Amino acid sequence: MSNLAHLIALQTRLSNEKQHIVSAATKAEKELRTVWIAQIEKEIQGEEDFLGLPEFLEFDDLTDDELLAELFD
Repeated sequence: MSNLAHLIALQTRLSNEKQHIVSAATKAEKELRTVWIAQIEKEIQGEEDFLGLPEFLEFDDLTDDELLAELFD
């Protein structure tokens, strides 16, 4: 199994930035965090490609019920 530590770190960083953008105090901060989020998402895609992970592992937009349904299909 591949070492997923870097991918997990990137995903954690993305999650943190998405939380920070909600509480951004200024328009400039929101714009900066938006750029950072896009960069992190691009880096995550590159890491997933490097690791050879299939695209079906994308569950970011699923509800809990949808995720459970996917797991038990």
